[in-house]
Amino acid sequence: MNFETVMQELEVLGKERMKKMYMSNGAHEPLWGVATGAMKPMVKTIKINQPLAEELYATGNYDAMYFAGVIADPNAMTELDYDRWMDAAYFYMLSDYVVAVTLSESNIAQQVADKWIASGEELRMSAGWSCYCWLLGSRKDVEFSESKMSDMLDLVENTIHDSPERTKSAMNNFVYTVGTSYLPLHEKAVETAKAIGVVEIKKDNKKSSFINAGENIEKMVDKGKIGFKRRHVRC
Repeated sequence: MNFETVMQELEVLGKERMKKMYMSNGAHEPLWGVATGAMKPMVKTIKINQPLAEELYATGNYDAMYFAGVIADPNAMTELDYDRWMDAAYFYMLSDYVVAVTLSESNIAQQVADKWIASGEELRMSAGWSCYCWLLGSRKDVEFSESKMSDMLDLVENTIHDSPERTKSAMNNFVYTVGTSYLPLHEKAVETAKAIGVVEIKKDNKKSSFINAGENIEKMVDKGKIGFKRRHVRC
């Protein structure tokens, strides 16, 4: 399948209901509203194709950009490539669920995510924290420095309530993910979640939402799922 064929197929798969849902979360035209599950047959046909992924991502079309992340070759992309993709990620569903997910399957994931967390830019910070969530939720505990993860929990505790809105959400999710998927710091994550308490996420033209990492960790404890790891990050 080439670029034109993929774009035509995505347009056919678009649904108005999904388009409205994506737009309510921050997507804007151009997009068709393709459900992620509907993309799977094309993914099986194409598998990994970095040149095609680059063409699709450059369109600015949300559905094409999402599909680009699924067929991208994470280790073929350099730090500059990931920065370029982040520059075009105009809302959190791209930064956290396309760019961060793709980055999490690369060998340079932690170094790029660390730089983004320190950037001071809302979506880059959000993507950096989200990347660690994808990493911790899928890779073995031994791949992470316990002292580094501990320092990151401290950083969240000290700065979350003063951080940008999308960054708050990703930081809260980081605490939850450490508590759920990274056994060496489960107890510390529980204590961090208690110290943070309820986090308010303010939204444009919508009511605030309130999130609580501690409650969600507790639910996973009750289900006996502490230590949970995903087999795959990308669909």
